[in-house]
Amino acid sequence: MIYQENNQRFALSIPPRIKIRGILETVMKPFSQQEKYALAIILGVIIIVSAPNFAVSLRRSRDAQRKADIGSVYSALNEFQADFGSFPLSEDGRIAACEPVVKKVVNGLETFDFSPCAWGKDSLKDLSDPTYPPYLKTLPQDPYSGRGVNYYYLSNGSRYQIYGSLEGKSEDEYDEKIIKRQLPCGNKICNFGKAFGKTPLDKSIEEYENEINAKK
Repeated sequence: MIYQENNQRFALSIPPRIKIRGILETVMKPFSQQEKYALAIILGVIIIVSAPNFAVSLRRSRDAQRKADIGSVYSALNEFQADFGSFPLSEDGRIAACEPVVKKVVNGLETFDFSPCAWGKDSLKDLSDPTYPPYLKTLPQDPYSGRGVNYYYLSNGSRYQIYGSLEGKSEDEYDEKIIKRQLPCGNKICNFGKAFGKTPLDKSIEEYENEINAKK
């Protein structure tokens, strides 16, 4: 091998016993059965130790998504109310603001019955004006919707409550008082949420309004 430095050339010799192939074989030498067994034990211990932390991380991620979802519905409902003067009514825990729309005449006045919207599918929008941007392009669905967990909406038109079910009891929004109401967030019990104005989450809208009227 010729090596050049400072315009001077040197001849380097490599002992015949040192071969590239031999070096690779030394580095890549297969593990023995004992080494494989030891490595499997080490990897198993690592997995056992890290699995609970990974599960907690995934749970926190799902709960963070639930909080963000409820927050987005909360904002969209307030924008809806600003335009229409009232909130969508509720039906079976869903927002009744979607098609098909049934027109009725009551005491000479036209009224419209909207169908409940599907979580994760329908949008919250002005059905009378398709050109107007939706208040919420797609109503969110719980990360575990495939396992039967849903959000839950209650409204009488003047007030609303929107609920979800957090997995982590240590979350700040987790509320034992809400649990006592036994509201069904799908196959789970609702334990956190948001509401219009000062409407409490631990009692029904009707109960709260009765309390207000009793003070007048």
